[in-house]
Amino acid sequence: MRIVIEGQDLPGRTFGPYADVHVALQVRSDPAGPVPGDAASAHWETEVRVVDGDFRGPAVHGRRGERFLYLTWGSPAGDDWGRFRRAKLMLDPAYADASVLVGTLALTDEKGGPRCARVVPPAIAWSAS
Repeated sequence: MRIVIEGQDLPGRTFGPYADVHVALQVRSDPAGPVPGDAASAHWETEVRVVDGDFRGPAVHGRRGERFLYLTWGSPAGDDWGRFRRAKLMLDPAYADASVLVGTLALTDEKGGPRCARVVPPAIAWSAS
């Protein structure tokens, strides 16, 4: 399965004490495909295996039945990502039979900061094909 994440409404390049804010998909423990916080939009794709209805792969985190993808927010300096926030994009087992799963979400939360914590519908809209 291919999972596509489409981010819109990014919060900007500064947040509190953080400058040069970026967001990336977390693959294992590393940021992948960093996007500046003031970009018009963000796009990530990752391949995921589904085994007996369970999502698996290097970008998949969590326990069986509670799988998710992380979006990680950082203020990079050299080799240090400078992570200060993460968002958990919860994966719904109802979509385990899809060949492509697309998640669309605003990356700015209700308080104007980078979206974080557990993200479930309606904060993320999933569509499958």
